[in-house]
Order: sequence, then C-alpha cells, then structure tokens
Amino acid sequence: MKAVLFYEHGGAEVLQYADFPDPEPGAGEVLVRLHAASLNRMDLFVRQGWPGLKLKYPHIPGADGAGEVVAVNPPLPSGEVVAVNSPPPSGEVVAVNLPLPSGEGVAVNPPLPSGEVVAVNLPLPSGEGPGVRAGDRVVINSNLGCGQCDFCLAEQDNMCRDWHLLGETIRGTYAEYVAVPARQLFRLPDGFDYHAAAAAGLVYHTAWHSLVTRGKVQAGETVLVVGASGGVNTASIQVTKYLGARVIVVGSGKSKLALAESLGADIMVDRSQEEDWSKAVYKLTDKRGVDVAVDNVGITFPLSFRALRKGGRLLTVGNTGGAKFEIDNRFIFGKHISIIGSTMGTLRDFETVMGLICSGQLKPVIDKTFPLSEARVAQERLEKSEQLGKITLAID
Repeated sequence: MKAVLFYEHGGAEVLQYADFPDPEPGAGEVLVRLHAASLNRMDLFVRQGWPGLKLKYPHIPGADGAGEVVAVNPPLPSGEVVAVNSPPPSGEVVAVNLPLPSGEGVAVNPPLPSGEVVAVNLPLPSGEGPGVRAGDRVVINSNLGCGQCDFCLAEQDNMCRDWHLLGETIRGTYAEYVAVPARQLFRLPDGFDYHAAAAAGLVYHTAWHSLVTRGKVQAGETVLVVGASGGVNTASIQVTKYLGARVIVVGSGKSKLALAESLGADIMVDRSQEEDWSKAVYKLTDKRGVDVAVDNVGITFPLSFRALRKGGRLLTVGNTGGAKFEIDNRFIFGKHISIIGSTMGTLRDFETVMGLICSGQLKPVIDKTFPLSEARVAQERLEKSEQLGKITLAID
C-alpha cells in the first residue's frame, strides 16, 4: 500500500510518501480501505517527538480516517482466554457483572499466582463494532481501549490501563489501509461524505466527552471558548450551541472570528484588539463571569481563571500553547474553580456524537483537502495555523 511515514523525529521534511506492507488484521480486527484521513495537532507532536515517546519505525501518523471495510477477522469465541497476568493488587476488580451460565455475577480478585488467567474474551455491548461486514462504510474511533480492564468494562475505555491513540503509539491513517478492532468502527449512512466523517472523528468525540460527559454543560449557561478556528474549538462551539448554552469566543483576526460566528457563537472577542481579553469577557457578562471556560491552550489559564464566575469550571483537553506555565493558585481556591481535564471519549460518546454528525445536527468544518502524497504540505499548513477548520487527506 501507499503510506506517509517517517523513520526519525523532526520537521515536515522527515515525512516520506512510500510503499509499505498492508496491515494484517488480528482476531476481532477489521481491515479498512481508507478514502479520507484528517489532520490533528497530535500528528505534529508525534512527528516532532517528546521524551519517553516510543515508536515502532517506520511510524505512520494519523488518528482520523474513514473508508470501506474490506476484510473482517472474527473475534475469539466468547470465554476464550486472551490474557494472563502477574498478580494484580489484592482486591482489584477484574470482572464486573459478567454474563454467567447461572445468571449474573460479580467477581473480585484476590491475589493470583503469576500466570493465572485474569481476563477472558468478553462479548462487546450491543451496537459496538461486531456485525460490520465487508463493504460497510465506516469512520474510525481512534481511542483504543483493551476491552478487558476494569475501566473498559465500566465503559470508561478512554481511561484504559493499556490505552493507545491511533497514530500516536500505533500506526495510523496516513495510508491506504489500516487494521483496527471492530468495536472502533461506526457505520456511516450511504452517501455520507468520507472527508466530513474523518474531520469529525477525534475533535467532536473529544469535545462531546469534555463538555457533556465531564463538564455537564447545561442549557442557559455561558461558555467561553478560547480559540476560534481549531478542530476541537469549532466542535466545542457547535456542541455548546446544541446543548442550548450561550457561547463567547476569543480569537484572533476577522476571518477566524467570522468562522466562529457562522457556527453559532453569540459574542466574539478579538484578542488582537483586546490584550486583556479576560476583562472584556468579564464585562460582557455584567461582571458575573462565565460558567465554563474551554481552554486547550494552557498558557492562557490565568486569563480563563479571571473570566470565570465563582464556582465556574475550566475544561481542558490539550496544551497547544505549551505544557508548562505559571498560574496563581489563589484564583482556583478563592473563586472555587474546578479544573476538569479529559482525553478523547468513550465508545458510547463516539456513537452518540457521530449519530448527531450523520443526522446533520453537527457539521464539521473542512478547511482544505490535499492528496495523501502531499501530507507534508498539509502538515506545514497546520503548523502555521493557517487553517480555518479541519485539513483532510484524499486517499484514492
């Protein structure tokens, strides 16, 4: 197959368009012929590398993708052993409310001898993955849980003990083919655009989990979104409006703010004209402050703290402006602020938000599409923050 890959960390110049062996799906996995992939800032971070990141080279980036199922490898029979382990901590739950021949039961594990069975192949929840067939049109959920640990069994697979993100530590979607567990696939309606599906995947999944599952945003609340044109931010604007909340967006430049307004933002603040935009936001709320601040920049936390009301929530899923910065802790305890972090979302979150995407209630914004062979140029555009919405790759 054709793929975009790299053998070492560095700038966009390390990306190569080359031939690479087709992946072979394992038990319970599906081989997808990709027709579209979408870029995320994570692709840039992985290419650049960070201390502790371990990759199998050559690495293929890309978390988001949509295409057609071409092969399905059946899962192991339910109940077949798929994992052995050394002793887990005494009292740790390793099986919760599992179907048993005599009914339902709960098993709590005492210390086990090394090598004793601690996991079996369990049937997946109804509607998640199994049942996909060759020819199905699908979009990929890039949040990879093991399906067996206590978090996965509690439907918190984005907190999996062996969590991976497709394209980060696992070879991804900048390729003609990818193999993923069947449970990671969402079937697309006939005629639904592959590029729209790929553009929606990671960012709407992340925004939905942060705003709805974790942040509990309610109708009538006021939500500040820091940033106007990025993927998660454009998704956050739409999800917040869908929930019936008011949206204030802080962005730079007329074109980016115009995009935010077109997505339903109620008030736009141009940070290039308002150096202390937190003061402007505070005044716009009659000196009450916003209920929720969506801040995935990181270095802007101090300003978001100032813009929040007492008892407000700051939601964060990233740090595009830098991982380390200084904050004034007095704002956190003095204003009773809650900082709520999360990564990606659950299988159930993905099913819910992709249903809204496919029904047209949420609409991903596509900036520009490049052929797969021009992934280097596409990443350079993203790196310069020139995009208004999502950048996609055509894989034909």
